[in-house]
Amino acid sequence: MHDQHNAPATEDDDEEGGYTRPSKSHVKREMLALTDLGKELIALSPERLRQLPLAERLYEAIREAQRTTSREGLRRQTHFVGKLMRDAPADEIRHQLDIWRNGSREETAAMHRLEKLRERLIVDDDALTELLNLYPGADVQQLRTVIREARKEARANAELTQGQEPKRKHYRALFQALKDLT
Repeated sequence: MHDQHNAPATEDDDEEGGYTRPSKSHVKREMLALTDLGKELIALSPERLRQLPLAERLYEAIREAQRTTSREGLRRQTHFVGKLMRDAPADEIRHQLDIWRNGSREETAAMHRLEKLRERLIVDDDALTELLNLYPGADVQQLRTVIREARKEARANAELTQGQEPKRKHYRALFQALKDLT
């Protein structure tokens, strides 16, 4: 009877007699992750795709998937894209996708903060003092002028009858002044 513990070590064995190769389930999880990443790429616009470090063959496979209309054809093409993803720099691609996703969230949040600040400046005199404490180099005179005009505009808009179009010139100018300041 042959004793496995005395068998010669192969290059797949580590020093404790175990395997260094990843398990089948680990390989399958990685393949599914690459296929999912491929699906994300298929959903991108051609402009965004061109910005990614994709091999020509992978880029063409993604574009083909975008043009495929049949469900079964798309499924097969998606799996082909996943297979080609094995040789792609997946970490770089994921990083860029993350920047695109989170970058727009951060921009949206910044816009919301500016909109709230604009609303406060229109109704609250103390808001300007707080803003000037945050940005001591701001042009106080210009900000006061824009705020005063935005307040006049808001009062005039409040008196409009139904069907009349509200004016937004100074309202937008205040937003732009805040955007330029930050």
